[in-house]
Amino acid sequence: MACAQEPVVVQQNAVSGARGQLALAPLRIWIVGDSEIVQPLECHGAQQTQLNPQARRISDEAIHADLASYEATQGRIQALNDGGRPIRDYHLSKAQCWLDVSFHEYTRNDRSAFPQEALTESEKLIVDMENGVSPIPTDTALVNDAKHLRADLWQRLKVIHGTPGFACAAQKVACGEVELVHAGNEFNQQQWRHSKPYIQIAEDLVNEAEAAARLCGVDPGGPVAGPAPVMGPLIANVVFEFDRDQYRDIRTYSLESVDRALATIESEKRELAGVTLVGHADRMQGRGFDYNQGLSQRRAQTVRELLIGRGIDPARISYEYRGDTQQVQQCDGVKPRAALLECLLPNRRVEVQFQLAQ
Repeated sequence: MACAQEPVVVQQNAVSGARGQLALAPLRIWIVGDSEIVQPLECHGAQQTQLNPQARRISDEAIHADLASYEATQGRIQALNDGGRPIRDYHLSKAQCWLDVSFHEYTRNDRSAFPQEALTESEKLIVDMENGVSPIPTDTALVNDAKHLRADLWQRLKVIHGTPGFACAAQKVACGEVELVHAGNEFNQQQWRHSKPYIQIAEDLVNEAEAAARLCGVDPGGPVAGPAPVMGPLIANVVFEFDRDQYRDIRTYSLESVDRALATIESEKRELAGVTLVGHADRMQGRGFDYNQGLSQRRAQTVRELLIGRGIDPARISYEYRGDTQQVQQCDGVKPRAALLECLLPNRRVEVQFQLAQ
């Protein structure tokens, strides 16, 4: 399909304070002599959107053209929804989330290939939906060579794909997958501290996806028609400072994941069948042959006391101690030492598995 390349009147995307939200104001795009400035192409069923190269994103004309391209892509997603594809649809949601993270990084002046490659992933899905492709792939590209972070979160999302509750959790799953890639890209640029906000977003999306899947098809005001879909445990992670195992050594924000899990159990009126605490340590060599094994055990015992303080019956708590045998983040080549220790933080964890009665 040929696409018209005449100058068009479009809507400008003025950057708003919230990521992924585009505030609109009128704008006319001109061709001003530089024939390489990319103009928005709005034909459907084809993939062609290209942002201006990094070096050209210094003129109003180039930036306005890129913003118009984002608006045109957003319009194609809206057209798919207007045509009957629901907002909660997995592929529509994923196209939107790819577009959101691309726009977010573009407005933060990310000069890497990430904005373009994330936009391309969005458009691939849009094209497949416009052309009625079935089935559309569900794989998630690690664009711009993003680091594969948090294998545990990826696995939890993968499990949801195979459950009846996926129909209710699809939007959260799709955006959780994209946000993990976003976090991996930020890790490559400025290491773990820079990726942490996006890891937190991904953790929240995974928890919300699991909750949506558990409740899928359940009428809270009436009798349950049949057994609820079998899901894995509700999981929270409590992380510790390097070589530490006491309550005061827990990163405060990770306690919030425990409190959110307990709040979810209460709000869903679920029965807690038991809790398994799985202690871990990072790969750094400790003092003595079994040092990291013992460290993982002491951390689990600290979290045990934390849970008892929150009203959990100690008789329901069981334990596993894995030492440094299950690393979720390798951090190969990260220097200096302080940056390496910060990068390894997700490995210094106690995985709290809340087992729910079916």
